[in-house]
Amino acid sequence: MKKENVKPTAVTYGTLVEGLCRMRRPEMAMELTDEMRRERVEANAIVYNPIIDALGEAGRFQEALGMLERFSVLESGPTISTYNSLVKGFCKAGDIEGAGKILKMMIDNRCLPTPTTYNYFFRYFSKFGKIEEGLNLYTKMISSGYEPDRLTYHLLVRMLCEQERLDLTTRVIREMRGRGFDLDLATGTMLIHLLCKMHRYDEAFGEFEDMIRRGIVPQYLTYQRMIDELKKQGMTERVQKLYDMMASVRHSTKLPDTYKGVGDSSRGRKASIIQKAEAISNILKTCKNPRELVKRRNPLENAVSSACQLMDNIKRKNNLT
Repeated sequence: MKKENVKPTAVTYGTLVEGLCRMRRPEMAMELTDEMRRERVEANAIVYNPIIDALGEAGRFQEALGMLERFSVLESGPTISTYNSLVKGFCKAGDIEGAGKILKMMIDNRCLPTPTTYNYFFRYFSKFGKIEEGLNLYTKMISSGYEPDRLTYHLLVRMLCEQERLDLTTRVIREMRGRGFDLDLATGTMLIHLLCKMHRYDEAFGEFEDMIRRGIVPQYLTYQRMIDELKKQGMTERVQKLYDMMASVRHSTKLPDTYKGVGDSSRGRKASIIQKAEAISNILKTCKNPRELVKRRNPLENAVSSACQLMDNIKRKNNLT
């Protein structure tokens, strides 16, 4: 462009900046902002947001805040995406205090938080089981007039179910339903599993039945677990109703490999290893040329080998850079 005497615009620089940031090269992107100033091209959100996001992802918060300060003096100024990127970065780094300062800053600058902003906090609280902090923020969020979304409730329900707090789980779900969000497959599954764990089988059955009624087919693992638990309790009528309900809808009967019997899975792996070893031994007895060995591998093995080689090459290039 420069050779043709075509002057780059903010969009041109923004495209380059976004590409560099996706490649995790924010320092090169920042050099472009210096060039923009020399060329008297004013940067905007298209330029600053990807840089701040990349720096936040990398935990380079001092530099990210420096870029935010530079962005703040411009007429366009930071956007909701700018602040959300910083909140996300601080939360992922476990610095809730830093994330809280960004939240306060954005409110002071009349940039109202969205559910996405708060959900970064809830992700952190859910990950580390910080129930009190999570519920306090949820209460503050509601009282301040901000609306939670479906993901907000998903994160809260997951946190409470993992900590086996059934009382709080049911309270949050009641509020969730009151705001027009019914249980989906994920939240419904978490609730049913918790009810089973707490031996509240009638309630678990009711939630299972409600999912079917609303057109949501529970996971086969959930169904199988309920069948097993109800059989242990001698609740034969409930078992038959579950059979009938699942028979009325299309569903998968496949369980993940991780749910196979430990002994069966172990024996299967050992048998597979022995068979492969015997096959390799037979080939080595008759084939001396390494090139022929490569040709005798099946297409899947060749594909896997190629993929592994590609990954090794990528890792080596990353180490060099």
